[in-house]
Amino acid sequence: MPEHSSQPSAAAEPTGVPIDCRNCGAYRLCLSLWLKTGDSSLQEYVVRKKQVFKRGEVLYRMGQPLEYVYVIRGGSVKTCISTEEGRMQVMGFHMAGELLGLNAIGNRRHNCEARATGLTSVCEVSVERFEELARKDSAIQYQIFKIMGAEIRHSQELLLLLGKHSADERLAAFLLGLSQQFAQRRCSPTEFVLSMSRSDIGNYLGIAEETVCRVLARFQNDGIISSECRHVRLRDLQRLRQIARHPAASGFRRAALPHLPA
Repeated sequence: MPEHSSQPSAAAEPTGVPIDCRNCGAYRLCLSLWLKTGDSSLQEYVVRKKQVFKRGEVLYRMGQPLEYVYVIRGGSVKTCISTEEGRMQVMGFHMAGELLGLNAIGNRRHNCEARATGLTSVCEVSVERFEELARKDSAIQYQIFKIMGAEIRHSQELLLLLGKHSADERLAAFLLGLSQQFAQRRCSPTEFVLSMSRSDIGNYLGIAEETVCRVLARFQNDGIISSECRHVRLRDLQRLRQIARHPAASGFRRAALPHLPA
């Protein structure tokens, strides 16, 4: 495959591109498509349509044939798998700019369920048309490698997160991970809305919902975070980093505290 040695320059970018597109994880893919024609016709050929999902609605189900991958334009999505015991295990939380469904390209069936955690808009990308163009173009292949590399890194980070022993460490690392994700999207790294429920966070981190509420309340009581409903502000990133590495460094009081709102 030919080498792709450079990124498209800012000067070559189309004018009038919406801000949410520029912050999207698939923006370079769309830009590569635009550069082929100088207009939006090739993008429209691949991006079938834009969809809006309400909280709780399913984008695709486990075992469903792969027809589209989805680019999240706004909102957020959780991915889950069903265990042998019939329980749902949360595998990840995905926000604006991320792609969903690439891991199904191998066997052409989705290996998890994707469900909106709030009002969510997506671009629906035809896999058949997308692969047709990708086979012919090294720039598109290069961008796919970058996106899939980021997904592999995310999976590795999840394994490290679940390897942490205490709930304090896991919650601190989880909040720091969200902070980094928002920063990458050019959003505030210290103030954001938790679109996922406390129950889903606990499921994802392997701890009880009550423990999630208790630890978050402890963080708030110690001035590390502040929280009102789902809106969270990280007030002391340094202490969060210390807890993520070693919870004893925080000097937490272990008395029971009131739960935060779920």
